[in-house]
Amino acid sequence: MNVAYNREHVGDVLLVQLSNEAIEKTVVEKKGDFALLKEEATGEVKGFNLFNASKYVKLDVQGNVEVTPELVEQLTAALNENNVELTLNVDFSPKFVIGQVEEKEKHPNADKLSICKVNVGNETLQIVCGAPNVEAGQKVVVAKIGAVMPSGLLIKEGNLRGVDSFGMLCSARELAIPDAPQEKGILVLEDNAEVGAAFQVPAQ
Repeated sequence: MNVAYNREHVGDVLLVQLSNEAIEKTVVEKKGDFALLKEEATGEVKGFNLFNASKYVKLDVQGNVEVTPELVEQLTAALNENNVELTLNVDFSPKFVIGQVEEKEKHPNADKLSICKVNVGNETLQIVCGAPNVEAGQKVVVAKIGAVMPSGLLIKEGNLRGVDSFGMLCSARELAIPDAPQEKGILVLEDNAEVGAAFQVPAQ
């Protein structure tokens, strides 16, 4: 689940995306303060807009909103109050984690891309990376599927020049780390960084 709020530019509206999949054709159903965004063919709710959001949810941010158990509890109460039958199934596992590059091989169809096998603790992900400094053995920051970058970019499963990619290896600049170097390249962590541990992205 990805949540955004920008009162200055959008108004008192909470924007909630429940699925990373593209919607073929959207239909909108209004129920109280909710506008439900549904896939026309299946009727599945892919997201919703909550109007008068500050009446239901405590918000002190502009932009991406951290999804916490407290937020989900408040949204569930708002759904019930507006007689919307929708269960929020939320993955609270960290989306930015420390990984270790176990293998690196050249992309067969792109000179500047590498195919990396990255251990993130509970699984090993295949990630296509364009950073010139990536090497096997490095500890790195991995943005997993569903992560929202400080820029607002949502990380999705991708395919780069015919090779599937399941996440992104991050640079310091992409993570909005203060005084990040401007040259291209991923952020390489100390050798003692714990694989699988959450990486805290600076607050915006």
